[in-house]
Amino acid sequence: NEYKSYLRSMEIRVGGKSYEKIKDTARRYDQNKEKPVVIHKVSDIQKKKLDNLMKNIEKPVNIPSKKKEWKPCDPKEFVHNVMGSSAGAGSGEFHVYRAIRKRTIQREEYINNQKSKDKEVLEFEQRVAENKAKEDTKTAKKRNKRQKRKARLKQLKLEGKLSKGNADKPESDKSCEESASEDDTT
Repeated sequence: NEYKSYLRSMEIRVGGKSYEKIKDTARRYDQNKEKPVVIHKVSDIQKKKLDNLMKNIEKPVNIPSKKKEWKPCDPKEFVHNVMGSSAGAGSGEFHVYRAIRKRTIQREEYINNQKSKDKEVLEFEQRVAENKAKEDTKTAKKRNKRQKRKARLKQLKLEGKLSKGNADKPESDKSCEESASEDDTT
């Protein structure tokens, strides 16, 4: 019973009373220490919990798993009490109708939300694929340019036309580019 009240008091709410309860319970449960621990912030509560966990490291810690996503029940294959348009329907039938209608609306909303999520994921994957294709073409262009420049430098080096002062760009680099652009246009 005391443990349940302790858990209830650990609920953090905006307001003075619940905050005072947290301070009181912290004082009560830390009586074995010389001075009482006064909690001023939420981080103090987290620190206290971590300290308690670290006291006994061998003790297994229960880490809660992710909650399952809510999914509506499947529609019934056979409805026993089919409501007709007869004037003799009782007053209780309206509530049954309303509950069935509420479930179908929830099911339709769930299906529509799933469709929109799937559509967003598909669009995202398409954008990622397009961006990857663009990056690949850009990288291929730059690679080709780099390889051409490297081959041109190697060829000029073999011919001995590379100037010693300008190792990065050969003297006849402009003429090579002009001739390459003329070859592309023809």
